[in-house]
Amino acid sequence: MVTLQLTRVSARYGRRAILEDITTPSFQGGQVVALLGPNAAGKSTLFRRILGLIKGDGNVAINGTSAERPVAYMPQDTGAKAVLTVYESVLLARMQGRSLKVQPEDLAQVDRALEELNITSLGERDIGDLSGGQRQLVSAAQALVQEPEILMLDEPTSALDLNRQINLLTVLRRLADERQMLILVALHDLGHALRFTDASMVLENGRLIACGPTAEVITPELLRQVYKVAARIEPCSKGRPQLIVEEAV
Repeated sequence: MVTLQLTRVSARYGRRAILEDITTPSFQGGQVVALLGPNAAGKSTLFRRILGLIKGDGNVAINGTSAERPVAYMPQDTGAKAVLTVYESVLLARMQGRSLKVQPEDLAQVDRALEELNITSLGERDIGDLSGGQRQLVSAAQALVQEPEILMLDEPTSALDLNRQINLLTVLRRLADERQMLILVALHDLGHALRFTDASMVLENGRLIACGPTAEVITPELLRQVYKVAARIEPCSKGRPQLIVEEAV
C-alpha cells in the first residue's frame, strides 16, 4: 500500500522561507487528507515541494508507487491554451509516460473519467470554450485518468457550483475507498473537509499548525486562531459534523 510521510520539510524562494520544518505522520492509501489554511499559507508550495518541483531541506518519503501508478497532480491554475478537445486533452494526460500507441483500455479509462465527473457531454468541446468550472473538472479528469496511487488536487472545487463540488468530493471519497488511492486535497471549505476527509493538515505562514484526524483538528480554538472566526461544530440531523460560523474576530 502506498504511503507518504514528510520529515522536517522546508522550502525557500531565494532567501525567503515559504515552508519550515513540516513533519507529518505516515499517510496511506485509502485516506483522503485535507490541506487547510488561509490564503498564502503555503498549501500550493507544499504540493510542489512533495512533487520535487522545488527544492528544500527535509525528506519526502513516498513508498509503493511505480512508473505505471504515478503521482498525479491537479494544479490550482487550470487555464488551458492548447487547441484540443476535452476528450483529446484527457487522453493525452492518460498517455503521458506510456506507449504512444493508444490501447482500448486507454480509451475506456478516458470514458470512465469523463463519466465519473459527469462531463461526457463536453468531450467534443474545445477546452478554450469552456467555463472556469468546466475546465476545473477537465483538469480533475486529466489527473484521475492516470490511475495514480497518490492524487494531489489544489483547490479543485474553487470554481464549481455546489452540486458539482459535492459530486467531485463524493467521487474522490469513493476512489480512495475502492482503489486504495491516497488523495491530498487543498480546500477552503472546512465543512467539506469535515464531511469528506479522514485527516487534515493545517498550515499558517508556512508552518504546520495542526495535523491529525479531521474531527480532532478542526476545533473552535483552531478556527479562532488560524481563521480568525468564532465558530462552533454541531452534528446535523444525519449525525454529520456541521460548521457554524458566528462572526469574524
